[in-house]
Amino acid sequence: MLPKGKRRQSVRAQYRAARDAADAAAAAAAEASEANAAHAGAAELEVAPPAAPEAEAHPEEEAPPLAESIPGIRGTRTLVATPAAGGVRLDAFLAKSIPDISRARAQLLIEAGQVRVGAAVEKASYKLRAGETVTIEGEPQPEPLHATPEDIPLDILYDDKYLAVINKPAGMMVHAGAGASDDARSRGTLVNALLHHMGKLSQTGGELRPGIVHRLDKETSGAIVVAKDDVTHRKLSEMFSGRRVAKTYIALVHGAVAKNDITVDLPIGRDLVRRTRMTTRRADGRHAVSHVHVLERLNTRYGPFTLIEVRIETGRTHQIRVHMQSLGHPIAGDVLYGAPRNLARRASGTRLTEGGGGTEEQPVGLHRNFLHATQLEFEHPRTSKTVSVHAPLPEELQSLLSRLRSEAESAPRNRRDSRVE
Repeated sequence: MLPKGKRRQSVRAQYRAARDAADAAAAAAAEASEANAAHAGAAELEVAPPAAPEAEAHPEEEAPPLAESIPGIRGTRTLVATPAAGGVRLDAFLAKSIPDISRARAQLLIEAGQVRVGAAVEKASYKLRAGETVTIEGEPQPEPLHATPEDIPLDILYDDKYLAVINKPAGMMVHAGAGASDDARSRGTLVNALLHHMGKLSQTGGELRPGIVHRLDKETSGAIVVAKDDVTHRKLSEMFSGRRVAKTYIALVHGAVAKNDITVDLPIGRDLVRRTRMTTRRADGRHAVSHVHVLERLNTRYGPFTLIEVRIETGRTHQIRVHMQSLGHPIAGDVLYGAPRNLARRASGTRLTEGGGGTEEQPVGLHRNFLHATQLEFEHPRTSKTVSVHAPLPEELQSLLSRLRSEAESAPRNRRDSRVE
Protein backbone atom coordinates (compact mmCIF):
# COMPACT_ATOMS: atom_id res chain seq x y z
CA MET A 1 0.00 0.00 0.00
CA LEU A 2 1.18 3.57 -0.71
CA PRO A 3 2.18 5.79 2.23
CA LYS A 4 -0.79 7.61 3.64
CA GLY A 5 0.32 11.03 2.42
CA LYS A 6 0.60 9.91 -1.21
CA ARG A 7 -2.68 8.09 -1.66
CA ARG A 8 -4.66 11.16 -2.73
CA GLN A 9 -1.95 12.14 -5.25
CA SER A 10 -2.01 8.66 -6.83
CA VAL A 11 -5.81 8.61 -7.13
CA ARG A 12 -5.84 12.01 -8.77
CA ALA A 13 -3.33 10.91 -11.39
CA GLN A 14 -5.37 7.80 -12.19
CA TYR A 15 -8.53 9.85 -12.36
CA ARG A 16 -6.94 12.30 -14.78
CA ALA A 17 -5.71 9.44 -16.99
CA ALA A 18 -9.16 7.80 -17.00
CA ARG A 19 -10.83 11.12 -17.77
CA ASP A 20 -8.46 11.81 -20.69
CA ALA A 21 -9.07 8.32 -22.07
CA ALA A 22 -12.84 8.82 -21.83
CA ASP A 23 -12.57 12.18 -23.59
CA ALA A 24 -10.50 10.61 -26.39
CA ALA A 25 -13.03 7.77 -26.79
CA ALA A 26 -15.91 10.27 -26.95
CA ALA A 27 -14.07 12.31 -29.58
CA ALA A 28 -13.38 9.19 -31.64
CA ALA A 29 -17.06 8.17 -31.43
CA ALA A 30 -18.12 11.63 -32.56
CA GLU A 31 -15.76 11.48 -35.52
CA ALA A 32 -17.06 8.04 -36.49
CA SER A 33 -20.64 9.32 -36.27
CA GLU A 34 -19.81 12.27 -38.51
CA ALA A 35 -18.05 9.97 -41.00
CA ASN A 36 -21.09 7.64 -41.11
CA ALA A 37 -23.41 10.56 -41.66
CA ALA A 38 -21.22 11.85 -44.45
CA HIS A 39 -21.19 8.44 -46.10
CA ALA A 40 -24.96 8.14 -45.83
CA GLY A 41 -25.36 11.57 -47.41
CA ALA A 42 -23.04 10.60 -50.25
CA ALA A 43 -25.25 7.58 -50.95
CA GLU A 44 -28.18 9.79 -51.86
CA LEU A 45 -29.00 9.95 -55.51
CA GLU A 46 -29.40 13.71 -55.60
CA VAL A 47 -25.84 15.01 -55.28
CA ALA A 48 -25.10 18.37 -53.66
CA PRO A 49 -23.04 20.96 -55.58
CA PRO A 50 -19.31 20.14 -55.55
CA ALA A 51 -17.48 21.41 -52.49
CA ALA A 52 -14.20 23.25 -52.77
CA PRO A 53 -11.33 20.79 -52.23
CA GLU A 54 -10.06 22.65 -49.17
CA ALA A 55 -13.52 22.40 -47.55
CA GLU A 56 -13.57 18.58 -47.53
CA ALA A 57 -12.98 16.56 -44.38
CA HIS A 58 -9.63 14.93 -43.64
CA PRO A 59 -10.55 11.98 -41.42
CA GLU A 60 -7.34 10.14 -42.20
CA GLU A 61 -5.23 13.15 -41.18
CA GLU A 62 -7.15 13.85 -37.99
CA ALA A 63 -6.94 10.27 -36.65
CA PRO A 64 -4.19 9.86 -34.02
CA PRO A 65 -1.23 7.73 -35.21
CA LEU A 66 -1.19 4.12 -34.07
CA ALA A 67 2.57 3.76 -34.12
CA GLU A 68 5.86 5.50 -33.68
CA SER A 69 8.71 4.25 -35.86
CA ILE A 70 12.13 3.68 -34.35
CA PRO A 71 15.37 2.76 -36.14
CA GLY A 72 15.87 -0.96 -36.70
CA ILE A 73 18.63 -3.15 -38.07
CA ARG A 74 18.90 -3.57 -41.82
CA GLY A 75 15.94 -5.47 -43.29
CA THR A 76 13.64 -4.87 -40.32
CA ARG A 77 11.10 -2.26 -39.30
CA THR A 78 10.30 -1.52 -35.66
CA LEU A 79 7.11 0.17 -34.47
CA VAL A 80 5.99 1.16 -30.98
CA ALA A 81 2.23 1.08 -30.34
CA THR A 82 0.81 4.44 -29.20
CA PRO A 83 -2.13 4.72 -26.77
CA ALA A 84 -4.44 4.96 -29.81
CA ALA A 85 -3.40 1.42 -30.79
CA GLY A 86 -4.69 -0.12 -27.57
CA GLY A 87 -7.08 -2.98 -28.43
CA VAL A 88 -6.33 -2.86 -32.20
CA ARG A 89 -5.74 -6.19 -33.97
CA LEU A 90 -2.16 -6.82 -35.00
CA ASP A 91 -2.95 -7.16 -38.73
CA ALA A 92 -5.02 -3.95 -38.75
CA PHE A 93 -2.25 -2.16 -36.83
CA LEU A 94 0.31 -3.08 -39.49
CA ALA A 95 -1.95 -2.15 -42.42
CA LYS A 96 -2.75 1.26 -40.95
CA SER A 97 0.79 2.01 -39.80
CA ILE A 98 2.68 1.01 -42.96
CA PRO A 99 1.19 2.69 -46.07
CA ASP A 100 2.79 0.32 -48.58
CA ILE A 101 1.22 -2.93 -47.33
CA SER A 102 -2.40 -4.06 -47.30
CA ARG A 103 -4.11 -6.00 -44.53
CA ALA A 104 -3.87 -9.19 -46.61
CA ARG A 105 -0.11 -8.69 -46.96
CA ALA A 106 0.14 -7.97 -43.24
CA GLN A 107 -1.54 -11.31 -42.55
CA LEU A 108 0.96 -13.05 -44.84
CA LEU A 109 3.80 -11.54 -42.83
CA ILE A 110 2.23 -12.67 -39.55
CA GLU A 111 1.49 -16.20 -40.81
CA ALA A 112 5.09 -16.52 -42.02
CA GLY A 113 6.43 -15.65 -38.55
CA GLN A 114 7.97 -12.40 -39.81
CA VAL A 115 6.24 -10.27 -37.15
CA ARG A 116 7.09 -10.26 -33.44
CA VAL A 117 5.38 -8.45 -30.60
CA GLY A 118 8.17 -8.01 -28.12
CA ALA A 119 9.96 -11.35 -28.38
CA ALA A 120 6.86 -13.42 -29.23
CA VAL A 121 5.22 -14.36 -32.53
CA GLU A 122 1.53 -13.58 -32.18
CA LYS A 123 -1.59 -14.28 -34.28
CA ALA A 124 -3.20 -11.72 -36.58
CA SER A 125 -6.05 -11.36 -34.07
CA TYR A 126 -3.74 -10.41 -31.20
CA LYS A 127 -4.91 -7.17 -29.53
CA LEU A 128 -2.08 -4.72 -28.95
CA ARG A 129 -1.40 -2.72 -25.82
CA ALA A 130 0.11 0.76 -25.73
CA GLY A 131 3.89 0.71 -25.55
CA GLU A 132 4.36 -2.74 -27.08
CA THR A 133 7.12 -3.04 -29.69
CA VAL A 134 6.32 -4.67 -33.03
CA THR A 135 9.19 -5.83 -35.26
CA ILE A 136 8.68 -6.69 -38.94
CA GLU A 137 11.34 -8.72 -40.72
CA GLY A 138 11.56 -8.56 -44.51
CA GLU A 139 8.67 -8.26 -46.97
CA PRO A 140 5.52 -10.40 -47.40
CA GLN A 141 6.08 -13.35 -49.74
CA PRO A 142 2.78 -14.70 -51.12
CA GLU A 143 2.76 -18.18 -52.57
CA PRO A 144 3.67 -18.05 -56.27
CA LEU A 145 0.74 -18.33 -58.63
CA HIS A 146 0.90 -19.70 -62.14
CA ALA A 147 -1.69 -18.59 -64.67
CA THR A 148 -3.18 -21.43 -66.71
CA PRO A 149 -5.13 -21.29 -70.00
CA GLU A 150 -8.93 -21.26 -69.78
CA ASP A 151 -11.48 -21.38 -72.59
CA ILE A 152 -13.16 -18.04 -71.83
CA PRO A 153 -14.69 -16.04 -74.71
CA LEU A 154 -12.80 -12.88 -75.68
CA ASP A 155 -13.88 -9.84 -77.68
CA ILE A 156 -10.70 -9.11 -79.67
CA LEU A 157 -10.71 -5.60 -81.16
CA TYR A 158 -7.26 -5.69 -82.75
CA ASP A 159 -4.71 -8.48 -83.23
CA ASP A 160 -1.32 -8.93 -84.92
CA LYS A 161 1.84 -10.92 -84.19
CA TYR A 162 3.13 -8.30 -81.75
CA LEU A 163 0.14 -7.18 -79.69
CA ALA A 164 -3.63 -7.32 -79.27
CA VAL A 165 -6.35 -5.03 -77.92
CA ILE A 166 -9.15 -6.73 -75.98
CA ASN A 167 -12.59 -5.42 -75.02
CA LYS A 168 -12.58 -6.59 -71.38
CA PRO A 169 -16.02 -7.18 -69.83
CA ALA A 170 -16.96 -5.79 -66.41
CA GLY A 171 -16.56 -8.33 -63.62
CA MET A 172 -13.39 -9.90 -65.04
CA MET A 173 -10.10 -9.36 -63.22
CA VAL A 174 -7.12 -8.62 -65.45
CA HIS A 175 -4.85 -11.04 -63.58
CA ALA A 176 -4.89 -13.12 -60.41
CA GLY A 177 -4.79 -11.57 -56.96
CA ALA A 178 -5.05 -12.52 -53.30
CA GLY A 179 -7.85 -14.97 -52.53
CA ALA A 180 -8.99 -17.88 -50.42
CA SER A 181 -7.09 -20.52 -52.38
CA ASP A 182 -4.82 -21.04 -55.35
CA ASP A 183 -7.81 -22.01 -57.48
CA ALA A 184 -9.81 -18.94 -56.46
CA ARG A 185 -6.85 -16.64 -57.03
CA SER A 186 -5.74 -17.91 -60.42
CA ARG A 187 -8.86 -18.66 -62.49
CA GLY A 188 -11.37 -16.68 -64.53
CA THR A 189 -9.05 -13.77 -65.33
CA LEU A 190 -8.22 -12.03 -68.59
CA VAL A 191 -4.76 -13.62 -68.46
CA ASN A 192 -6.29 -17.12 -68.35
CA ALA A 193 -8.39 -16.33 -71.42
CA LEU A 194 -5.43 -14.77 -73.27
CA LEU A 195 -3.27 -17.84 -72.70
CA HIS A 196 -5.98 -20.05 -74.21
CA HIS A 197 -6.63 -17.86 -77.27
CA MET A 198 -3.11 -16.59 -78.00
CA GLY A 199 -0.69 -19.00 -76.41
CA LYS A 200 2.62 -17.19 -76.10
CA LEU A 201 2.63 -13.78 -74.38
CA SER A 202 5.40 -11.54 -73.10
CA GLN A 203 7.00 -12.58 -69.81
CA THR A 204 8.12 -9.11 -68.73
CA GLY A 205 5.33 -8.93 -66.14
CA GLY A 206 6.19 -12.36 -64.69
CA GLU A 207 4.35 -15.69 -64.69
CA LEU A 208 1.28 -14.20 -63.05
CA ARG A 209 0.84 -11.30 -65.48
CA PRO A 210 2.04 -12.46 -68.92
CA GLY A 211 1.33 -9.88 -71.60
CA ILE A 212 -0.20 -7.32 -69.23
CA VAL A 213 1.09 -3.80 -69.94
CA HIS A 214 -1.63 -1.83 -68.09
CA ARG A 215 -4.78 -2.66 -66.17
CA LEU A 216 -8.47 -1.84 -65.79
CA ASP A 217 -10.46 -2.15 -62.56
CA LYS A 218 -12.49 -5.35 -62.25
CA GLU A 219 -15.82 -3.54 -62.71
CA THR A 220 -14.55 -1.29 -65.53
CA SER A 221 -15.01 -2.55 -69.06
CA GLY A 222 -13.31 -1.63 -72.31
CA ALA A 223 -10.12 -1.58 -74.35
CA ILE A 224 -6.92 -2.98 -72.88
CA VAL A 225 -3.70 -3.67 -74.81
CA VAL A 226 -1.54 -6.79 -74.28
CA ALA A 227 1.93 -7.61 -75.57
CA LYS A 228 2.96 -10.89 -77.17
CA ASP A 229 6.74 -10.53 -76.79
CA ASP A 230 9.12 -8.84 -74.39
CA VAL A 231 10.42 -6.22 -76.84
CA THR A 232 6.89 -5.03 -77.62
CA HIS A 233 6.02 -5.08 -73.92
CA ARG A 234 9.00 -2.90 -73.02
CA LYS A 235 8.26 -0.38 -75.77
CA LEU A 236 4.57 -0.20 -74.87
CA SER A 237 5.46 0.33 -71.20
CA GLU A 238 7.72 3.22 -72.18
CA MET A 239 4.89 4.72 -74.25
CA PHE A 240 2.47 4.51 -71.33
CA SER A 241 5.05 6.00 -68.96
CA GLY A 242 5.79 8.77 -71.47
CA ARG A 243 2.07 9.55 -71.89
CA ARG A 244 2.17 8.66 -75.60
CA VAL A 245 -0.97 6.49 -75.43
CA ALA A 246 -4.31 8.32 -75.71
CA LYS A 247 -6.81 6.73 -73.28
CA THR A 248 -10.44 7.85 -73.41
CA TYR A 249 -13.29 6.72 -71.15
CA ILE A 250 -17.06 7.18 -71.10
CA ALA A 251 -18.72 7.56 -67.69
CA LEU A 252 -22.12 8.48 -66.27
CA VAL A 253 -21.95 10.47 -63.05
CA HIS A 254 -24.54 11.64 -60.55
CA GLY A 255 -25.48 15.30 -60.51
CA ALA A 256 -25.07 18.12 -63.02
CA VAL A 257 -21.41 18.81 -63.74
CA ALA A 258 -21.06 22.59 -63.62
CA LYS A 259 -18.79 23.19 -66.64
CA ASN A 260 -18.55 21.55 -70.03
CA ASP A 261 -14.79 21.09 -69.70
CA ILE A 262 -12.85 20.52 -66.47
CA THR A 263 -9.27 19.45 -65.78
CA VAL A 264 -8.79 17.65 -62.46
CA ASP A 265 -5.18 17.83 -61.29
CA LEU A 266 -5.17 16.20 -57.85
CA PRO A 267 -2.70 13.65 -56.39
CA ILE A 268 -3.98 10.17 -55.60
CA GLY A 269 -2.86 7.90 -52.76
CA ARG A 270 -4.18 5.06 -50.62
CA ASP A 271 -6.84 6.08 -48.09
CA LEU A 272 -5.31 5.36 -44.69
CA VAL A 273 -8.71 4.77 -43.06
CA ARG A 274 -10.55 2.74 -45.73
CA ARG A 275 -7.77 0.74 -47.36
CA THR A 276 -9.84 -0.39 -50.35
CA ARG A 277 -10.28 3.23 -51.42
CA MET A 278 -7.96 5.82 -52.90
CA THR A 279 -8.06 9.50 -51.94
CA THR A 280 -6.97 12.93 -53.17
CA ARG A 281 -6.36 14.00 -49.58
CA ARG A 282 -2.77 12.81 -49.13
CA ALA A 283 0.12 15.21 -49.62
CA ASP A 284 2.33 12.30 -50.66
CA GLY A 285 -0.15 11.07 -53.31
CA ARG A 286 1.03 10.42 -56.86
CA HIS A 287 0.48 13.08 -59.53
CA ALA A 288 -2.73 12.44 -61.52
CA VAL A 289 -4.48 14.45 -64.25
CA SER A 290 -7.93 13.82 -65.81
CA HIS A 291 -9.59 15.94 -68.51
CA VAL A 292 -13.40 15.84 -68.32
CA HIS A 293 -15.71 16.81 -71.19
CA VAL A 294 -19.51 16.83 -70.88
CA LEU A 295 -21.33 14.89 -73.61
CA GLU A 296 -24.90 15.05 -72.35
CA ARG A 297 -26.91 16.23 -69.35
CA LEU A 298 -29.96 14.30 -68.23
CA ASN A 299 -32.53 15.62 -65.76
CA THR A 300 -34.52 12.48 -64.98
CA ARG A 301 -37.05 11.24 -62.46
CA TYR A 302 -34.17 9.29 -60.95
CA GLY A 303 -32.27 12.54 -60.43
CA PRO A 304 -29.78 14.52 -62.50
CA PHE A 305 -26.98 12.75 -64.37
CA THR A 306 -24.14 13.85 -66.62
CA LEU A 307 -22.64 11.69 -69.35
CA ILE A 308 -18.96 12.54 -69.66
CA GLU A 309 -15.90 11.69 -71.69
CA VAL A 310 -12.66 11.51 -69.71
CA ARG A 311 -9.16 11.57 -71.14
CA ILE A 312 -6.47 10.65 -68.63
CA GLU A 313 -2.83 11.68 -68.79
CA THR A 314 -1.78 9.35 -65.98
CA GLY A 315 -2.99 5.89 -64.99
CA ARG A 316 -3.34 5.81 -61.22
CA THR A 317 -5.44 3.26 -59.34
CA HIS A 318 -9.15 4.27 -59.44
CA GLN A 319 -8.09 7.58 -61.02
CA ILE A 320 -11.33 8.59 -62.76
CA ARG A 321 -13.49 7.22 -59.94
CA VAL A 322 -11.69 9.14 -57.18
CA HIS A 323 -11.31 12.33 -59.26
CA MET A 324 -15.03 12.47 -60.02
CA GLN A 325 -15.90 11.69 -56.38
CA SER A 326 -13.64 14.55 -55.31
CA LEU A 327 -15.80 16.88 -57.44
CA GLY A 328 -18.97 15.62 -55.76
CA HIS A 329 -20.05 13.55 -58.78
CA PRO A 330 -19.55 9.81 -58.09
CA ILE A 331 -19.80 7.45 -61.04
CA ALA A 332 -23.15 5.68 -61.30
CA GLY A 333 -22.96 2.22 -59.72
CA ASP A 334 -19.71 2.98 -57.89
CA VAL A 335 -20.82 2.15 -54.34
CA LEU A 336 -17.23 2.30 -53.04
CA TYR A 337 -17.08 6.01 -53.79
CA GLY A 338 -20.55 7.03 -52.65
CA ALA A 339 -22.99 6.17 -55.44
CA PRO A 340 -26.26 4.40 -54.49
CA ARG A 341 -26.62 0.74 -55.42
CA ASN A 342 -30.15 1.21 -56.78
CA LEU A 343 -31.96 4.10 -58.45
CA ALA A 344 -35.56 4.68 -57.40
CA ARG A 345 -38.09 6.74 -59.36
CA ARG A 346 -40.26 9.11 -57.34
CA ALA A 347 -42.75 11.84 -57.97
CA SER A 348 -41.28 15.01 -59.47
CA GLY A 349 -39.70 17.30 -56.88
CA THR A 350 -39.19 14.55 -54.28
CA ARG A 351 -35.71 13.94 -52.97
CA LEU A 352 -34.29 10.62 -54.14
CA THR A 353 -32.39 8.30 -51.81
CA GLU A 354 -31.09 4.79 -52.08
CA GLY A 355 -33.58 2.12 -51.07
CA GLY A 356 -36.23 4.66 -50.25
CA GLY A 357 -39.88 3.95 -49.65
CA GLY A 358 -43.26 5.60 -50.06
CA THR A 359 -43.77 6.64 -53.67
CA GLU A 360 -40.78 4.89 -55.24
CA GLU A 361 -41.46 2.76 -58.34
CA GLN A 362 -39.44 0.35 -60.44
CA PRO A 363 -36.01 0.55 -58.78
CA VAL A 364 -33.18 0.22 -61.26
CA GLY A 365 -30.00 -1.54 -60.21
CA LEU A 366 -26.58 -1.21 -61.81
CA HIS A 367 -24.28 -3.94 -60.51
CA ARG A 368 -21.11 -2.40 -61.93
CA ASN A 369 -19.55 1.01 -62.42
CA PHE A 370 -20.77 3.04 -65.39
CA LEU A 371 -17.18 3.46 -66.58
CA HIS A 372 -15.94 2.17 -69.92
CA ALA A 373 -12.55 2.48 -71.67
CA THR A 374 -13.90 3.39 -75.08
CA GLN A 375 -10.81 4.40 -77.05
CA LEU A 376 -7.10 3.58 -77.25
CA GLU A 377 -4.83 5.28 -79.75
CA PHE A 378 -1.06 4.92 -80.06
CA GLU A 379 1.80 4.49 -82.50
CA HIS A 380 2.48 0.81 -83.06
CA PRO A 381 5.80 0.10 -81.26
CA ARG A 382 7.05 -2.20 -84.03
CA THR A 383 5.50 -0.90 -87.28
CA SER A 384 5.12 2.83 -86.36
CA LYS A 385 1.59 2.80 -87.81
CA THR A 386 -1.24 4.46 -85.86
CA VAL A 387 -3.44 2.00 -83.98
CA SER A 388 -6.83 3.47 -83.09
CA VAL A 389 -9.29 1.08 -81.45
CA HIS A 390 -12.86 1.81 -80.36
CA ALA A 391 -14.73 -0.36 -77.84
CA PRO A 392 -18.52 0.17 -78.10
CA LEU A 393 -20.53 0.84 -74.96
CA PRO A 394 -21.65 -2.49 -73.41
CA GLU A 395 -25.30 -3.46 -73.69
CA GLU A 396 -26.01 -3.10 -69.95
CA LEU A 397 -24.70 0.49 -69.95
CA GLN A 398 -26.46 1.38 -73.18
CA SER A 399 -29.70 -0.05 -71.77
CA LEU A 400 -29.47 2.06 -68.61
CA LEU A 401 -28.65 5.16 -70.62
CA SER A 402 -31.69 4.56 -72.85
CA ARG A 403 -33.86 4.06 -69.77
CA LEU A 404 -32.70 7.35 -68.27
CA ARG A 405 -33.22 9.19 -71.55
CA SER A 406 -36.76 7.86 -71.77
CA GLU A 407 -37.41 9.06 -68.21
CA ALA A 408 -35.80 12.44 -68.80
CA GLU A 409 -37.88 15.48 -67.94
CA SER A 410 -38.33 18.44 -70.23
CA ALA A 411 -35.20 20.30 -69.07
CA PRO A 412 -32.80 21.05 -71.96
CA ARG A 413 -29.90 18.68 -72.54
CA ASN A 414 -26.58 18.88 -74.32
CA ARG A 415 -26.34 17.31 -77.73
CA ARG A 416 -25.66 13.61 -77.80
CA ASP A 417 -22.40 12.30 -79.14
CA SER A 418 -22.52 9.59 -81.82
CA ARG A 419 -19.90 7.60 -79.94
CA VAL A 420 -22.38 6.72 -77.19
CA GLU A 421 -25.49 6.09 -79.29
